[in-house]
Amino acid sequence: MDYTIPQEISDYLEELDHFIEKQIKPLEAQNDNRKFFDHRREYARTDWENQGLPHPEWEELLKEARKLAQDAGHFSFGLPREFGGQDGSNLAMAIIREHLASKGIGLHNDLQNEHSIVGNIPQVLMFRDFGTEAQKQHFIPKMLQEEVLISFGLTEPEHGSDATWMKTSAIPQTHNGEQGWCINGEKMWITGANIATHVFVFARTSGENGKARGVTCFIMPRESEGYEIGEYLWTFNMPTDHPRITLTDVWLPHTSILGEEGKGLAVAQHFVHENRIRQAASSLGTARYCIQESVNYAKGRQVFGKPLSSNQGIQFPLVELQTEYEMIKSLVFQTAWHMDQMSKVEVALKLSDKVAMCNYRANRLACDAADRAIQVHGGIGYSRHKQFEHHYRHHRRYRITEGSEEIQIRKIAGHLFGFIGSL
Repeated sequence: MDYTIPQEISDYLEELDHFIEKQIKPLEAQNDNRKFFDHRREYARTDWENQGLPHPEWEELLKEARKLAQDAGHFSFGLPREFGGQDGSNLAMAIIREHLASKGIGLHNDLQNEHSIVGNIPQVLMFRDFGTEAQKQHFIPKMLQEEVLISFGLTEPEHGSDATWMKTSAIPQTHNGEQGWCINGEKMWITGANIATHVFVFARTSGENGKARGVTCFIMPRESEGYEIGEYLWTFNMPTDHPRITLTDVWLPHTSILGEEGKGLAVAQHFVHENRIRQAASSLGTARYCIQESVNYAKGRQVFGKPLSSNQGIQFPLVELQTEYEMIKSLVFQTAWHMDQMSKVEVALKLSDKVAMCNYRANRLACDAADRAIQVHGGIGYSRHKQFEHHYRHHRRYRITEGSEEIQIRKIAGHLFGFIGSL
């Protein structure tokens, strides 16, 4: 691999920077929109009296920014041209998301709601690759216009990382002469359920617990009878849009199945490597931001008559973090480039361990860098007048979502010791 960033990607980063300066920053500065990004951010974003949900004003601002990005051709960059995208490669998306995250939080790229002017929209590709023609024609255009928003209903209260043991079940049932399924169960951490128009519900339709075969993916409309949103779970990083949901005799027609009956986990895993490498890139960018802010502060801060940066106790931890950043960045970009040279099947067989390495180490680095930035900045670093506590709280979640770091490590061990895949 040529380790220089391709010129077309460098040019696009400049284009994005210009777009941010001309359209996003003015919107961020309008009225009192800064309250969503300065020390008031958690308070302003959260509707505390409404279950801790994202404040409507906050969600409207994010939507307005995405609309500007969509109109400028940036939001759908990673999608195929047939869907209005630019066929953005995995390498391009990794470089872009690292670049945007390195600027710190802002309307251009906040990630608390997975918000970015360059979107990650895997559901569109799930419909492209698994949907019937009728499903594609109905859902994809509406998703691109945000008329359809889909949450992901895989995790359950008693089952997280291993979805093969899910208790949610679906049995065949005819309703008014139409073949369909009756679904019962519970789901948890259904992100975005407060605004979703549909939920991907995964339920066991056949087979044994512990077996991947037999789990089916259903497209459930929000208004389905028997679907109930319960408690919204307050989290380390507020606001929350992660509720428990219950499914009580929810009936869905057979046409609501996405993909093949009994092969729903293939749908769930369809974009996992792309999601993990992009998450890793975002964590890298956050680490870069925290390290650079710490270096700048240490060079300017005077203690005992000399710059704080003259102390090796300040220098050495930041050197360790910067070294880790450079090594992980090389692996992330190299792995993303290799993903672009392979089919999805080949990526799963040959690169799954490398993607896992990128993901868990980058996410951990972001937390370490944010923690060190707090320490270097002292009292002001501990305050909400700096971003570091926000970055720590957000990226701490990444060490659990998209597969916990223990799951990632187990994946690597499986390749290393020959239990799965190949070296």
